[in-house]
Amino acid sequence: MKKVAISFGFLFIFSLGLLVGFWFGESFYQKPKENLVSNFVTDQREEKLKPPQIVLLAGGDIMLGRKVGYTMTKTRNFNWPFEKLADVIKSADFSFFNLESPFFRSCKPTETGMVFCADFNAIDGLLFAGVDGVNLSNNHIRNYGDEGLEDTRNLLKENKIGFFGEGENPLIVDVKGMRFAFLGYNEVGLGEKAYRSLKNQLREEVLNTRPLVDILIVSFHWGNEYTTTISPRQRELSYLAIDAGGDVVIGHHPHWVQEKEIYKGKPIYYSLGNFVFDQMWSEETRKGILVKLVFEGKNLIDEEILPFKIFDFGQPRFEE
Repeated sequence: MKKVAISFGFLFIFSLGLLVGFWFGESFYQKPKENLVSNFVTDQREEKLKPPQIVLLAGGDIMLGRKVGYTMTKTRNFNWPFEKLADVIKSADFSFFNLESPFFRSCKPTETGMVFCADFNAIDGLLFAGVDGVNLSNNHIRNYGDEGLEDTRNLLKENKIGFFGEGENPLIVDVKGMRFAFLGYNEVGLGEKAYRSLKNQLREEVLNTRPLVDILIVSFHWGNEYTTTISPRQRELSYLAIDAGGDVVIGHHPHWVQEKEIYKGKPIYYSLGNFVFDQMWSEETRKGILVKLVFEGKNLIDEEILPFKIFDFGQPRFEE
């Protein structure tokens, strides 16, 4: 009987050990499974929260009058200036340029002169290229006075092309859930009193716009023509724009490409040169750059400079 009792006791202890071991084993193997599910859910959530990449494309002066306008009108091809680079412009999430000539309903074709206007049909070229926004603040936008400026604004509105500058600051657009603001200013030809007023306006508008958006772009028509030398006003205005809250400064007017500078971690492109223009009389006025800016959320993560050359009095192309 004693042996039997011992055997039963042994079996009882052995069985109990198996049950305890099984329970601990299940607990041990269950926890990693829970962790795997938890990590998988966390990874998915992080992927969803990761901000999208947004590509902005900036270009220089677009002048659709004079020889450019004459060629478009004569050939009845208003897409012609943009045909070689339209795909690059369209590939951006948002593209913007400086519009150097007003649209004017009574614009007469001409191959000469310093007073610019563009035929209403020339809007087709901007649409064909996928241009999303234009700066209106420059020294030629009022070549046909208030009437020409009003024609330009109305035509751009009708065709859903954004515009800023010349009393229209800011342009605010939503791109993939991120809010971008564009401000435009003209410094060319200003006397000292008007220049001081411009600085006050710039500071106030940047400060007021900053809380409304994620990224703030400031576009200037400034400096001296046909030189790579940066003027004191160009530096002062660019630093002021960034000090007040700007993220990127884009410049035009010199008709030559000028240097890039980094100030407080923010890029300044002093001049992108011409984009569509008929100044074929020098290599420098035929050269320009597009600037590709890649944002991830509020962070500028990549910049690319795309150089090109203008042919046939108004058609930019990448050189092979």
